[in-house]
Amino acid sequence: MNIALIGATGFVGKAVLEELLNRGHQVRSLQRDVAKLAARAGVEARAVDVLAGGNLAAELKGVDAVVSAFNAGWANPNLHDDFLRGSDAIATAAREAGVRLLVVGGAGSLFIAPGQQLVDSPAFPAEWKQGALAAREALNRLRADQSGLDWSFVSPAMHLAPGQRTGKFRLGRDEPVFDAKGESHISVEDLAAAIVNELESPQFRRARFTLGY
Repeated sequence: MNIALIGATGFVGKAVLEELLNRGHQVRSLQRDVAKLAARAGVEARAVDVLAGGNLAAELKGVDAVVSAFNAGWANPNLHDDFLRGSDAIATAAREAGVRLLVVGGAGSLFIAPGQQLVDSPAFPAEWKQGALAAREALNRLRADQSGLDWSFVSPAMHLAPGQRTGKFRLGRDEPVFDAKGESHISVEDLAAAIVNELESPQFRRARFTLGY
């Protein structure tokens, strides 16, 4: 497949890029600064700023799907609003281009108790809260979409860190996946594997999914 990837130089995006290339897919990387991505076989880098208001849909022509690992920047004082603005722009472009959209969100919107999402718990880290609230709103907007946009939204486990690609994990929908020790965790490498699995063999069309060990 030919996959457009937004955020290829970020924490999750790097892992997704490697997973896509290792499986023989072609990648069209859309990013503000193409110089940050080393030239390599299988990757076409295009200079695109999703917040700049250009014709993003034109950049998606000819791809089979777009993976959005978009991040407005954790140190950005306008993180919440910029994340939503960028997410809306990406969804609109995917809709106009007629391509599938897979959004990498956060764990904050997962339900840890009936009626309670992780981001609303007192222990949720303050430094991540604005990004998590924005990701939750982005998911809600996708769920409310009536256009027929073919989307999926992935929430990683509650603890996401560098590690190993095992290819062995369990999938869920709206609640964290816990292991036998009661922990919800996943490596970024296995998150990338789950994302590419979903691209190759869709199971969660117009739905959110999560994963953990």
